[in-house]
Amino acid sequence: MHQNSRDAELAARVSHADLDNPNIARMYDYLLGGSANFAIDRETAERALEFAPTERDYCYINRGFLGRTVRFLTTEVGIDQFIDLGSGVPTVGNVHEIAHAHNPEARVAYVDWEAVACHHARHLLGGDERVTVTEADVCDPDSVLNAPGVAGLLDFSRPVAVLAFGILDIIPSPDGASLVAHYRDACVPGSALAVSNNAQLSRTDEEIAELRALLAETSTPQMHIRNADEVAALFPGYTLVEPGVVPAAYWRPDQPVDDAAARRGNVLGAVGFLDPKPTA
Repeated sequence: MHQNSRDAELAARVSHADLDNPNIARMYDYLLGGSANFAIDRETAERALEFAPTERDYCYINRGFLGRTVRFLTTEVGIDQFIDLGSGVPTVGNVHEIAHAHNPEARVAYVDWEAVACHHARHLLGGDERVTVTEADVCDPDSVLNAPGVAGLLDFSRPVAVLAFGILDIIPSPDGASLVAHYRDACVPGSALAVSNNAQLSRTDEEIAELRALLAETSTPQMHIRNADEVAALFPGYTLVEPGVVPAAYWRPDQPVDDAAARRGNVLGAVGFLDPKPTA
């Protein structure tokens, strides 16, 4: 299908999609080779690649880290409940696909505020009762946690894995730890938190300045670059699992990792487990 025709069909199916501004979830989808994006997203993503050609590396390395994390939590830890904050547009290797490959009873609650992302997720899922899609702002944790697709699916009296991949670096507030704390407090000890965050591993100061200027044109105009200590600070109340905060390509890799390739990802990752609450 011609891209213009595809765009028109997609817009007709998602009547409240924002077509006037590029969207980072749809740009991410485009860079991963997906089809849930519009001309304005493709054009903006291509502009980003002109001055920051490692942006596609970021997308693939971030996605690979997500897959390894879900597999680890499902197979080695036994967690069978996931809430994916800022889940974005569904692509190959979704959380529920990975989890269900190892535990068919796993439950996954996807949460995103972007209409196209939610539409595609619902289309992909069909009538799967083990998975829900909630269109909501992750910065409003009370609304998210009380939404039928979350509260009606996940049992917070048992461990839940909170996934925050590429979301804490684009929320309006730079204080991601406060937002994390709201979700942490809804979880029981033994629950998990997994985070990926934009970093400056190979990017130049000029590339970051240009990326920030470009993001200012999108619906998520912030980019909170964090170093390893700042990512670790997002985990109060959690104990990080080995190897701690690392370039995401180095988090429990499936195959040998080239250092230059890991740096091109410009993304840090970490996973932690919620500690027992202190007794009085």
